[in-house]
Amino acid sequence: MTNWEYRVAPLPLHNEGLALNNFGEDGWELVSVITKAESGALLAFFKRPKD
Repeated sequence: MTNWEYRVAPLPLHNEGLALNNFGEDGWELVSVITKAESGALLAFFKRPKD
């Protein structure tokens, strides 16, 4: 059975692709992105197998 670790991180509105690529290089897999209603900010949810 795979154990997972999770991370929630804000995404910059001007350079989303670079931020996502950086997380991917560190082994994080993007699960979902939501927009916070009150601010319009993007939050990204990631997971990766736990060592």
